[in-house]
Amino acid sequence: MDGGDEGPHSGAMESFENLVRAEFAPKTTYLNTASTGLLPARALVAMRDAAASAAEGQPLDMFADVEASRSAFARLVGVPATRVAAGASVATFSGLVAASLPAGAEVLTAEGDFSSLVNPLHTRGDLKVRSVPLERIAESVSPDTALVAVSSVQSADGRIADLAALRDAARAHGARTLVDASQSNGWLPLAAGDFDYVAAVAYKWVLCPRGVAFLVVPEDFGGLTPLFAGWASGEHPWDSCYGPVEELAHSARRFDESPALFSYTGARHSLALIEELGVHAVHVHDTGLADRFRQGVRSLGHEPVPAPGSAIVSVPGLGHRQGELSRAGVQVSDRAGNLRAAFHVYNTAADVDRLLDVLAD
Repeated sequence: MDGGDEGPHSGAMESFENLVRAEFAPKTTYLNTASTGLLPARALVAMRDAAASAAEGQPLDMFADVEASRSAFARLVGVPATRVAAGASVATFSGLVAASLPAGAEVLTAEGDFSSLVNPLHTRGDLKVRSVPLERIAESVSPDTALVAVSSVQSADGRIADLAALRDAARAHGARTLVDASQSNGWLPLAAGDFDYVAAVAYKWVLCPRGVAFLVVPEDFGGLTPLFAGWASGEHPWDSCYGPVEELAHSARRFDESPALFSYTGARHSLALIEELGVHAVHVHDTGLADRFRQGVRSLGHEPVPAPGSAIVSVPGLGHRQGELSRAGVQVSDRAGNLRAAFHVYNTAADVDRLLDVLAD
């Protein structure tokens, strides 16, 4: 496998490659992780075993898988597990944050950001939601801004937000921050502790089944109300099954949705694989392939959307080729007329060249 930057650590590269080969055997040239990541073999086996055990009347303790997944995600983003809530969607978590804001509060977002992040802020109906170009979001924070909500990497075209500048601007003006890391978690290092809230679905770059998402909250919970708290959100869940929950969890678990257990059984193993590979190694591999494609597609006369350092490459005017590429066994996305290719651990230089060859025909 060729990540575009071999570096001095050939032994580490060989270990990386061996891990990937043991877990993935795609039957297509799959360059669509920005839509859905591939399940590693270990996650598939774990889910099959759990389903079989349930069918036999001997269900496994899948709540232990939820806690293992929570802890693994916390390690990936550098926060204590006590700050991580587990759920199923970014929209639910964005809605939870939206509900904590006072009527009339100003929320700053990026133009064209992903709907699951921004729509719950709009549906409140009594917030002042202001959208600006991504490149201007840090400079647009004002003393009136209560919350800045932005994706770390834009789904449509792979542009990376300047999170350091956003963090500093928000702190200077006393605004809270909500970062959607769905399109970066797993390949782009993120210090979640720098922000108030970080939400992410896990079925993309950390290769989990659908139905798994996480929310990082502040140590003091940031004024959130556990609107969706059920029995699983109790400090002692099995003692919280009937009537009002008398004692909510002392940690971010109070904000959990009732977990999709089979999905979390797979997620535990997917997240463990990302930890074994290492986010920094994944970053080098993924962005090396993306840079190879950028260079190649320019040689074909097409200019990709500027997104330096991103594992996602979006090329205007080529979205209509998606169907043709799919028939040729190359899986990409068509987003607003742009061809979007996403490069991840199971991809190789040969995959990049295959995409370029089909585009050149």
